[in-house]
Amino acid sequence: MKTIHVLIGYVGIALVLAGCGGSNTSSNVEAPGDEKTAKDKLLSTGADLMQDKSPLKKFNTYLDGFHFYNGNPNAQMEAHHYVMQLNEDVYQALILDGNGDDAKIMGIEYIVTKRMFDQLSAEEKKLWHSHAYEVKSGLLIAPGIPKVAEHELMEKLVTTYGKTIHTWHTDQERNLPIGSPMIMMGFTKDGQIHPHLVQERDARFKVSTEETRQNRADIPMPKPDPAANAWEKGEVRQFIITNKPDSALHKHQMQ
Repeated sequence: MKTIHVLIGYVGIALVLAGCGGSNTSSNVEAPGDEKTAKDKLLSTGADLMQDKSPLKKFNTYLDGFHFYNGNPNAQMEAHHYVMQLNEDVYQALILDGNGDDAKIMGIEYIVTKRMFDQLSAEEKKLWHSHAYEVKSGLLIAPGIPKVAEHELMEKLVTTYGKTIHTWHTDQERNLPIGSPMIMMGFTKDGQIHPHLVQERDARFKVSTEETRQNRADIPMPKPDPAANAWEKGEVRQFIITNKPDSALHKHQMQ
């Protein structure tokens, strides 16, 4: 089905033409270190002009939403997603803590359709979260594109699932990407997200989450796979730092 590919391209064009939905959210932290030297700036400028950036050009859809740490629902943050569609069933996204020049890469998210998610093992599904509530509630938005295009995009995303890993915890004011990577989750019910996060986001983007929710009332609400959002049932999966080599175990698990 080519509809979503056409839509994604339209979204990228709309972002450029609209000139909104960007550079209104600063990074949470400032990385320590000396200022770039004149030589570094010159090298960066030259590389920018001469080197091809084909993979990055495909990250042409911008989504704004919210995450929390798996196992700690009260530790919440806004997440800026820059998404590339690989095919009809798989997407990948860079997650940043802002949408300006100073934004830090917080992590990544992989997004799959229900058809692909159904093929995963029961244990693997526990690492993933559903997007149904995020879409229906209006928490997930695509800033800067026409409402009609955003609505069609959300019709596609409402049945998808995401696997998210944050590597730089700038919400905790960590100025460097220290500590263990963390598996993130998405919200599934009213009353879970801190209201001030939504209010601040809406003010910056000049949108209304409540109006967005109402506008999406016609999008059917799918019933998430019971194996997803495992944190709701107390089955939390998280990374830990260890000094024990696990490459052999990892290889065995992947076979």
